[in-house]
Amino acid sequence: MKAELLKRLFKAIASSDDLAIDKLTHLVIEEERKKGHTLLADQLENITKKSQNEKPFSNGKTASITQETKLSQSILTEGLQALPTNKRLNLPLVSVIPREKQRHHMVLPKNIEKRFSRIEREYAARDRLAHYGLLYRQKILLYGPPGCGKTLGAERLAWNTGLPLLKVRFDAMVSSFLGETASNLRLVFEEASKNPCLLFLDECDSIAKSREDHQEVGEVKRVVNSFLQILDEYQPSSGLLVAATNLNKTLDTALWRRFDDLIEVPLPGKEELEFILKETLSAIEVGIVNWSAILPQMENFSAAQAVRVAQDAAKRAILDREGLVIQEHLEEAITEIKVS
Repeated sequence: MKAELLKRLFKAIASSDDLAIDKLTHLVIEEERKKGHTLLADQLENITKKSQNEKPFSNGKTASITQETKLSQSILTEGLQALPTNKRLNLPLVSVIPREKQRHHMVLPKNIEKRFSRIEREYAARDRLAHYGLLYRQKILLYGPPGCGKTLGAERLAWNTGLPLLKVRFDAMVSSFLGETASNLRLVFEEASKNPCLLFLDECDSIAKSREDHQEVGEVKRVVNSFLQILDEYQPSSGLLVAATNLNKTLDTALWRRFDDLIEVPLPGKEELEFILKETLSAIEVGIVNWSAILPQMENFSAAQAVRVAQDAAKRAILDREGLVIQEHLEEAITEIKVS
């Protein structure tokens, strides 16, 4: 921790300045997270949450990040209730993912990790950037193979920025009624722009397919035109827009330049696979495993598949009443995934 930050924190404690203490503890946590000390940062964050939940507000002026997030989420939820539902299926157009259900630990190559961290750092410094006439990265497109962590990336960005996560439900958004899909989309964007949030468009290819595809009907092309126009006009209220797709080759070419950052989330390499396996198995004892023999068998596995391998191996060990994961358990799990 920087000496100046440490001195400011102790001064705030000495003067019982709760507001300053909250801000400085948040800075300490973010500094540790940027250094890669994720576990320590999470532990510190849990300590501050517990402390803030136990003490009353000082004259109503002090609020934690978690409490601010809950307030924003509450306001957002009230606004979303006014949105129409899908006429045929009676489904809501969007859903709010609670903070406690957001996953935020990612295992990424260093160059991709830097790009995610840059988005988070720019968001934290958005007021300072605005002072110089600069905008933080507001619209992000994540693309890559299935299971590589695009949805997880959106949840991680929401967690680290403290923004409520608003996920568009395309099963409800895309309608068979003429013109309703574009109308639904505009209503959601208008509501999301009123309050800070992270608006997540998963599998955005369903409304952004190339207009050059002659097999698509005219209504699909009209939806794409509307989507491009909405993206141009969208000004998030101190929030983020994150879109994700597995089918980047089918996206309309005009879509790419609507985003401030395009991040390909790749399949994990051997180092990432080994880390994911060991991290997932951290709650159970692991016997002697020849990792150099295991990892080549997992070539082209996604992060989600690596987690499943570890979980299946752990289940085998428990059901066999061994309580010890051995190489055979891992190899059986790998083979099963390859066959399926």
